[in-house]
Amino acid sequence: MSIVVSVEDLHSMVGRQADLLVVDARPFSDYSEGHIPGAVNIDLMQFHWIDTSAEGIRQFNKQARILLSNIGVSKDKLVVFYDDVSGPSAARGVWLLLYFSHNKVAMLDGGFNEWKARGFETETKTNAFLHTNFRGRPDKKILAGYEEIKSAMRKGKTVILDARSVAEYDGSAVRAAQAGHIPKAINIDWENNRAGSVFKDPKTLSEMYKDIPKDAQIITYCQGGYRAANSFVVLKMLGYKNVKMYLGSWGEWGNKLDLPVSRK
Repeated sequence: MSIVVSVEDLHSMVGRQADLLVVDARPFSDYSEGHIPGAVNIDLMQFHWIDTSAEGIRQFNKQARILLSNIGVSKDKLVVFYDDVSGPSAARGVWLLLYFSHNKVAMLDGGFNEWKARGFETETKTNAFLHTNFRGRPDKKILAGYEEIKSAMRKGKTVILDARSVAEYDGSAVRAAQAGHIPKAINIDWENNRAGSVFKDPKTLSEMYKDIPKDAQIITYCQGGYRAANSFVVLKMLGYKNVKMYLGSWGEWGNKLDLPVSRK
């Protein structure tokens, strides 16, 4: 299926498709006020990871499998993540499952806001997790660490895409020990991917990203790997094949004082 699903298509599946797992990736306070019927809740913003050393990635794999097992992911499940809009948390869920080679995954275009706007049913009861033993295989083709970024900078053949705000990119907004961006990175704010709650249409998005060659290797990053996941999803939706996300993002890079930073 597509990496992005419409509210109409999800509505046709909820309560009718036994292999469906709907995951509300918002804070519990939002979930408790109303959510899609049957959805379980996990606030993915709480699963930050800014260590992409070899040991750091091993531990990330271990902890991520535990998290995905706890929310009930299994190889037969079609998993749909959502947040309020076509946002970073749902996109992070999609990237996470693709990283573990689980391709039956999508995010809800427009999120819960669009669901409510269509007048579809909601509920407030908490849905219990059904624990599984998820053992997905990591796919190194879509995760980048800081060492790979350093190598890509030297070779100059990889497009490094900064999905943060202009203020973060130029260093006027400081969110780490160092301010600025990874040298040679280009800046396209993830917020530009949306028109209101939903993603912009493919033609408009293609125009936004037209300067990035379709055959290029691309590595997206932001502060913690959430906004970058949103841009990752958009690029995959547009047909880009060779896209990675820098898991540690600026939370790692900007706090490693031996790594180069640019403010130009």
